[in-house]
Formats: sequence, C-alpha cells, structure tokens
Amino acid sequence: MNVILKQMMYGILSFTVFAILILVPSFIMFPLDNWSLLIEQRLFDLPYVFFMVIMIMLSGAASGVITGTYFRRKLKWVSDQLEVVKSGEQLRKEEKELKDIEEIYDQFFLLQSKLNEQTKNVQKLASERAYEREKSLQEVVVQERNRLARELHDSVSQQLFAASMMMSTINEMNPPEDEGLRKQLELVGKMIEQSQLEMRALLLHLRPAALKGKSLYEGIKELLLELKEKVPIQINEKIEDLSLAKGVEDHLFRVLQESLSNTLRHAKANHLEVLLIERDNYIILRITDDGIGFNVEETTGSSSYGLDNMKERAEEIGGTLKIVSLKNEGTRLEVKVPVLQRGDEE
Repeated sequence: MNVILKQMMYGILSFTVFAILILVPSFIMFPLDNWSLLIEQRLFDLPYVFFMVIMIMLSGAASGVITGTYFRRKLKWVSDQLEVVKSGEQLRKEEKELKDIEEIYDQFFLLQSKLNEQTKNVQKLASERAYEREKSLQEVVVQERNRLARELHDSVSQQLFAASMMMSTINEMNPPEDEGLRKQLELVGKMIEQSQLEMRALLLHLRPAALKGKSLYEGIKELLLELKEKVPIQINEKIEDLSLAKGVEDHLFRVLQESLSNTLRHAKANHLEVLLIERDNYIILRITDDGIGFNVEETTGSSSYGLDNMKERAEEIGGTLKIVSLKNEGTRLEVKVPVLQRGDEE
C-alpha cells in the first residue's frame, strides 16, 4: 500500500474521530426534540447526516492526499540521497528540501564522511599490503617465473618465430600450385601468428607484475612501449602523471596487465586505447579495443576468473569496475577510484 493511500485512510479516520468528539458532546448538551430532522433536513439536496458523512470523508481524503504527497516527496528525496551516498558522489545541499529535515541531511553527511574515511583506510591498508608484499615476496617464486618466461622466450617463442618466417617464405617464394594446399598453408601461417600472440600474452602473465619502485605512469609507459615493439596492434594512450597511494598504483597496474593479456589472447583486436586520467577527484583507467567482443554475463572459465580478479582489485581500493562489450564491435573496461590520499601523503 503506497504512502498516499495510507494517509487518505488515516485522514478519513482522523476526521471521523474528530467529528464524533465534536458532535456527540454538542448533541448531549443541546439534544434535538426530533432526531428524524437529521435525515429530513436537506443540505445541497442531501440529508444532513449523509452530507456530514460525505464532507468528513472528502476532507479526510483531501488531507491524506496532501500529507501523502508531501511525505512521498520527502521519502523520494531520502532515497535519492541514499543513492548518492551509495554511488560515492558528493552530497549537494538543497535549502528548500532541508527546512524540516536538516537533521536527516546531517546524518547523511556524517554517513558519507564515515564511508569516505573507511575507503581511505582501505586504500591505506592496500598500500601497506603492497609494501609488505614487495618486501616479503619470495625470491624463489620470482626467479622461477623469470626462468619459465626466459625459457619459453628462448625456445618456444623463437621456434614459433622461425616457423612463421619459414611459412612466409614458402607462401611468397614457392607457393604450391594446388589451390587447396595453398589455402591450408596460409591457414597454418595464421595459426602460427595467433600462437605467437598467445605466447606473448603468457609471457606477460609470467613476469612479475609489481611496479618495482617505478610510478604508475612510468610502469604503464614502459609496458605499452614493449607491447608496441612486439605485438602487431595499434596502441594509443593518454596517460597523466599522477601522484597516487602505492596500493592504488599497484592494483591499477595489475588490472591493466590483466586486461591487456585478455585482449591479446581473446579479442583479436586491431586497435587498442589506454586512458589514465584524474577528473573530479576520481582516477579513471579505461581500456578500449575494437575486437570481437563477448557476452559479459555469460562469460565462464579462465576469462571469468580474470574478470573477477580485476573486479576484486578495484573493490579493494574502494573503486568500481564496469565492462561494456558488444559482439564484433569491441570491449571497454573502466575502473573508477576516488582519490582520498596522495602518494606524497603516505
């Protein structure tokens, strides 16, 4: 039952009780000689009793509509403020709305302050964990990952490169006369190129993901420069040099690596855009490709694990992760994190 209907019922009941409290003592003090006059006497062509009943109900209903509309508007305002607090945006003080509910606004403001403080503490904790992780990272794990990456690069990756060169030579210098065989060789060449992309994505995963003393700006620039040299994909970037908490930088860099790895392995994209900016005290990291896209809701398996991992990293620093993907049109991944602490404040 909505607010207006409830208030109409309460209004009718209140006016009925009020009328009884007024009329009963009046009739007791000034009794009528003939009670039938209440029905016989007519007002606006209606018996007096019926007229009073109708007036009581109409007055109660009108009062209920007015108060119900007022309360519903206030409840909607409260709901809107809750959405603002939930989304992490800044509350705006509306004077005309605060004349009689200023105390509620103060509570909302206090709640938002506590949430901001909690997010700040979470980011601080993430920074502390990042420092501890770098200090306590087991050297044997790093060495083993480097060894595997080095061996894969020196053996499998080099063999794939050699096979790719041989296939290119065969297809260009000595193509077979048989049309079916020529198409099969071209298909093998494309498979080798795709395997090279898979290998580069795997090497990107194997190498340690930490920034190792570099800033987020330096780490992203270095990573994208390496990809431009090794991957046949056009990369455009807009990277701002920002001063962020260590934990925030570390998590954003790992999200970027995971996203780039997924793009190389699955997207089949020709163009990639990377954006890192700060707007309105929010850090925005956006990765966009023109690949084959996918259904975000139906994604399962290893790619789903990667998406879940990126989402968890964004939430650990008080941010949000949004993914929009359209089939055969591409994918856009965006991380939005509030800035509550700078790197020079740690």
